[in-house]
Amino acid sequence: MTRVGAPPILTRSPRRSPIAGVLAAAFLLILLLGSAPRGAEGVKSASAFVQNVVYSNRIAIFSKTYCGYSLKAKQIFEKLEEKPYVVELDERDDGRQIQRVLLDLVGSYTVPQVFVNGQHVGGSDDTAKALEDGRLKKLLGKTEDKTEGKTEDKTEDKTEDKTEDS
Repeated sequence: MTRVGAPPILTRSPRRSPIAGVLAAAFLLILLLGSAPRGAEGVKSASAFVQNVVYSNRIAIFSKTYCGYSLKAKQIFEKLEEKPYVVELDERDDGRQIQRVLLDLVGSYTVPQVFVNGQHVGGSDDTAKALEDGRLKKLLGKTEDKTEGKTEDKTEDKTEDKTEDS
């Protein structure tokens, strides 16, 4: 028989040990940290990748496959018979992070971004202008032979550029 108006009968749950509470909190913390976004970690590796590409290659171009300006910059080096190390940002999972690193590094989010011997040249128009005023050939270590109209390479090491993908 149920008593009307009487409070329900309360049962006591067994006492938990303090260690169980600590373990539960640690488990939740690990779970939360494990699923946290890896934004800072991704930027760190993207930053390391950009620095590695810029300083490990004679010529580095950060580009996008569909960008006409990127194509123009690549053609400038093709005409100079140079083989730049090209990073196609639209073909990489971390392309946006790399582009953010470039924004911090050079102040521009656009592509292409061209580097020669570790120095930032700029975008497509900047690279074309550097070619016209002789600055690009100077950065490449090439001089114009006035008598024959030939370009002479003054760099000693002509090894191929290599960069490992992080």
